[in-house]
Amino acid sequence: MAAGKKHSGNGTRPERLSRQVYERELLRLQVELVKLQEWVRAEGARLVVVFEGRDAAGKGSTIKRVTERLNPRVARIVALPTPTERERTQWYFQRYMEHLPAGGEIALFDRSWYNRAGVEHVMGFCTKEEYGRFLHQAPIFERLLVEDGILLRKYWFSVSDAVQEQRFRARLEDPTRRWKLSPMDLESIGRWEAYSRAKDEMFVHTDIPEAPWYVVESDDKRSARINMIAHLLSTVPYHEVGRPVLELPPRPPSTGYERPPRDFQTYVPDHAAALGDAAGEPS
Repeated sequence: MAAGKKHSGNGTRPERLSRQVYERELLRLQVELVKLQEWVRAEGARLVVVFEGRDAAGKGSTIKRVTERLNPRVARIVALPTPTERERTQWYFQRYMEHLPAGGEIALFDRSWYNRAGVEHVMGFCTKEEYGRFLHQAPIFERLLVEDGILLRKYWFSVSDAVQEQRFRARLEDPTRRWKLSPMDLESIGRWEAYSRAKDEMFVHTDIPEAPWYVVESDDKRSARINMIAHLLSTVPYHEVGRPVLELPPRPPSTGYERPPRDFQTYVPDHAAALGDAAGEPS
């Protein structure tokens, strides 16, 4: 393991962070993330953040909070689908390379090349030779990225089996989140120990000084988001970038423009007004 990493608790599940404290601190951190974004853009820096971990560990919701107030032209989420037949014949890292950031960009990988060390290995989607080659090449690949000046941060979201099952059940019962649950997710319940061994083996080979793994305990999603964002900010030497002072110009006087009659255009139905009428609320 890389130096400087310690377990954050005593083995007991932490109390959930209150919503009031969470929302106040999240807003403060998101302001800092905007400063980080502007620094990346001004300096031409390249930042890669890898999000890995168990199914339902909270990776996606954390990425959502990271990018919530950022410019999507600067901060991009990379969530690749299953590789095509052509991509399967490429060098394994090849399809990830085209999504690496250029100067002034941030790439957030919602799962990454570490699919090979996790689901592909556990589910038998790759050969033993391909798996062994990945464990050998991944540290080399990442050292090359860092050597070229890319800021690489890797986060592993850890969740207990009991909390994972709770989240799976919640997704199953919620029609707005059911799409998050796949047969592959359910398969992971019966392969809990296999995934644990795969994660341990992955850390042995890829937890390197140039690109260490940082573990985020995520039984409490609110704390996990705050801890991950705060840590990311602490590892990048950004500073607030001066921006030009902007003032709204006075609106010029009318030159006689008249808007066309409303009947000349097609408007969407006023669904919101119908809701108010149905509830008997005053308009």
